[in-house]
Amino acid sequence: MEGNRKRRRRRHPAEFKARAVAACHVPGASLAGVALEWQLNANLLRRWVKEAIIKTALISGDEAATPEKAPTFVPVAITSAKSGGAAERPIRVQVRKRGLRLTIEWPVSAAGACAGWLQELLG
Repeated sequence: MEGNRKRRRRRHPAEFKARAVAACHVPGASLAGVALEWQLNANLLRRWVKEAIIKTALISGDEAATPEKAPTFVPVAITSAKSGGAAERPIRVQVRKRGLRLTIEWPVSAAGACAGWLQELLG
């Protein structure tokens, strides 16, 4: 009888997890798509990605990183180009959230407004 069999958890080696997480960081890749391709539950893969972010933060010396406080917003220092009169490249932000894909360009002079907008959007 199948109802009496215990379901066993699969164990994945660290190398497999690292490759699956790396596949999520390929430009244009979606976490759900990677999970389907690797035959994983999307929530499990999301947890692995979060754990990898925390591990990276801890290795880099960020002692405040905890599973509850995984980084969700990464501040970026912006330096002005000191080339005489040359046009500055705009801030380009690409966001994927709930099936929505946006590419927004902001002038560097409005970096603070860009940061505020991102925090509102991702919050």
